[in-house]
Amino acid sequence: MAEQTSDPARPTRPDPAYLDSVRAGIERAAATATPLTSGYAGAAEALRAEAEAAVEAAGPDLLALSHDLHAYPEEAFAEHRSVRALADLLARHGVEAAVGVHGLGTALRAQVGGGDGPVVAVLAEYDALPGIGHGCGHNVIGAAAVGAFLGLARALRSGGVAGTAVLLGTPAEEGGGGKETMAREGAFAGVDAVVMLHPFSYDVAVQPFLGRRQVRATYTGVPAHASAQPFMGRNALDAVVAGYQGIAMLRQHVPPTDRVHGIVLDGGQRPNVVPARAVSEYYVRSAEPATLTDLCARVDTILRAAAAMTGCGVELEWDRAPAYLPIRANREMAARWTLHQRRRGRTSLPPGIVPETLAGSTDLGNVSVRVPSIHPMLAVAGPGLSLHTAEFAAAAGSPSGDAGVLDGAVGLALTALDLLADADLLAAVRAEFEAAGGVLDVEAFLA
Repeated sequence: MAEQTSDPARPTRPDPAYLDSVRAGIERAAATATPLTSGYAGAAEALRAEAEAAVEAAGPDLLALSHDLHAYPEEAFAEHRSVRALADLLARHGVEAAVGVHGLGTALRAQVGGGDGPVVAVLAEYDALPGIGHGCGHNVIGAAAVGAFLGLARALRSGGVAGTAVLLGTPAEEGGGGKETMAREGAFAGVDAVVMLHPFSYDVAVQPFLGRRQVRATYTGVPAHASAQPFMGRNALDAVVAGYQGIAMLRQHVPPTDRVHGIVLDGGQRPNVVPARAVSEYYVRSAEPATLTDLCARVDTILRAAAAMTGCGVELEWDRAPAYLPIRANREMAARWTLHQRRRGRTSLPPGIVPETLAGSTDLGNVSVRVPSIHPMLAVAGPGLSLHTAEFAAAAGSPSGDAGVLDGAVGLALTALDLLADADLLAAVRAEFEAAGGVLDVEAFLA
């Protein structure tokens, strides 16, 4: 039951019954779930062991990096200390990294290997949330990515496999869309596959992430004395309210994975003046590029209709920051991740166990429609904790977060190593990508 209170200044707590039911359902389904399997050989076991040993040897440095990022959280595009911490660790391990690449001052690029073999990129994130710090666990992502890259570097230097490993530090996932900027600046040119992970409350090989676009509606009305001559005004706040109510009604008639949520940024200055300007902003999310396009068109119509209803003007500004597309999953790659997580004592759940409604958005979606990619979820917190909370931030800096750094680094390193070593696996990954639509022209799609 929801917590009740007699204090009118305190909100009541939402009833957790639904989430309790979801968790119970996940546990039941997980007990009989069949993890993803792969029929490909991948890299030789000796090579895998070498990469894993390199990650373990770097373990103290990787955990120190994770703790440092966690202790000094930096927000989107301001990750100067964080990216330098990554570059310094790499330098101590004999790898030179370039900072300030692909159009962003806090982006990073390092690579090892070369020649005619495949190119696999490992992606690092290290930006934090305002007021919460690493409530999305990007300290774990950044440190695990560096560890995976060092494991790959050891394997490539041993001569047991050919190809190139690239480490890309990608700023501003939290609302800034850094990966889209980097993609347009050529960061993924020539890359055959991309691997990264994300902390979560469950181990999941494939979890949907929604596409997300943003729209800001600025309404212009006519000011008037709100008591003496309200009839001479045109109320911009009324337009915002009408649009908000229209969106609320829309929510009843969209697929269950769709989300539209918004806030009022400006509602006027004084109650006795009819507001001449009011501003609202919405995030619009959907599970497929086509359904995202449809939902955005419906939202656009509602916001324009609100202006017509109230006699106001309106300017709609879509995507002040880059839009995020839904992640295109690649099961062939996810199956390799599943295999290597079992090596670390983890069972990575297949798709469909954790409800697809428990989904956010990420700019990795924009990469995944350009290059075959994976974005598995790694448990660093209990099932009762939600991303983007202070509690999850605490978990990301705890021993469970540390375990995630090392387990995740090994999983990413061995998955990438398989792609470098097994031409048949890489061909199957590419075939699955092509069957799902191939390369999407993101710039044209979002135009």
